[in-house]
Amino acid sequence: MASLAERREAIAEEQPASDPQARPEELRLLEALLFASAEPLDTATLAKRMPEGVDVKAALAQLQADYASRGVNLVRIASKWTFRTAGDLAWLMTRESTETRRLSRAAIEVLAIIAYHQPVTRAEIEEIRGVVTSKGTLDVLMETGWIRPRGRRKTPGRPLTFGTTEGFLSQFSLEALGDLPGLEELKGTGMLDTRLPTGFTVPTPSDDPTLREDEDPLEAGDLDLALAPAPKPESGGEGGDAA
Repeated sequence: MASLAERREAIAEEQPASDPQARPEELRLLEALLFASAEPLDTATLAKRMPEGVDVKAALAQLQADYASRGVNLVRIASKWTFRTAGDLAWLMTRESTETRRLSRAAIEVLAIIAYHQPVTRAEIEEIRGVVTSKGTLDVLMETGWIRPRGRRKTPGRPLTFGTTEGFLSQFSLEALGDLPGLEELKGTGMLDTRLPTGFTVPTPSDDPTLREDEDPLEAGDLDLALAPAPKPESGGEGGDAA
């Protein structure tokens, strides 16, 4: 009767040799991390979970190419990586999708102004639109998670400044705000009148989260209005918001 070692050796001889063209292990690891994550992951986070010496950027580029023709694509949103259903197959998800509330024209206009002009205050939005902006319009956009208060302008009254969020980039499949259409593209889509005033320009949007020289950080009182995220509790500190 053959020993256990002899049987293992016989099985090994029957199995085909390993394929020299087998998929690199780092691609399998990246797949597992990205499929398991509920949120997009940035390169630094992925690199921490990979073996030492792996070129994560090159591996992501290879993985993206591997999935380019599949039903699921690897895409980069707001400098983070995630798997998404291929664009030409989005119709398959129609029945499973939840119908969203349609934004009003005013909300669309305000969202566009914030995207292109941020950081911008409510008064500045009204000056650009030429009409008063309802607080409810800003509330709706904040509820969608597409805009957020950034800080306070260093002017009398210290009004809030607004900017877009990563949720806005994800919703519109933008890697960065710089991917928003420029003047000529907007004309081509019919979203702007081709007979624009001389000197009319569309600003180059920036999603730099750093506060500018004319902005102050949000104040503790803004937390009571749910306009800013609550600070992380410090070890040994007292809990709760300031009265």
